[in-house]
Amino acid sequence: MQFIRCVSLAMVALLMAGCSSFTGQSSPQLSSKARWGVLPMVNYSQTPQAGERSQQILLSVLSSRGLQPRVYVGAPGQGEQALLDDSERQAGAMDWAREQKLDYVVSGSIEEWQYKNGLDGEPAVGISLRVVEVSTGKVLLSNSGASAGWSRESLAGVAQKVLGKLVGALRIE
Repeated sequence: MQFIRCVSLAMVALLMAGCSSFTGQSSPQLSSKARWGVLPMVNYSQTPQAGERSQQILLSVLSSRGLQPRVYVGAPGQGEQALLDDSERQAGAMDWAREQKLDYVVSGSIEEWQYKNGLDGEPAVGISLRVVEVSTGKVLLSNSGASAGWSRESLAGVAQKVLGKLVGALRIE
């Protein structure tokens, strides 16, 4: 009986581990007193506004770590091309970060943001996150994570878990 219980527990643990995937490393030591910023999240998913939704969750997760970052909302007079061209929008955001004299910026991309098809309709989220030192352009942290939740979970809840784990790799003093 004890053997069956141990095997069952091991299978449940294996199943749970199979629902998430994370890659990356921890960052160098970063200061909470530094000037932080959040740049737009590039949306590679098929869900409209997934980047904006994840950015709001990211702000909440960062503030739970004691950070109060400034948020890039777009340059005045930025044309339609910048809205359609992610690289141009990111370049404009980095220019803004330099003007604001920020030390670090957090940005990333959304690879998946959806409820999977089927009876259960599980939420699935895939996010890549990076921290860049503004003065040098050096990437200090680049991590990715993906997770599928249970059928009654929300996309936002799963995204919060993924972002929490990705931001948890920041070594903030």
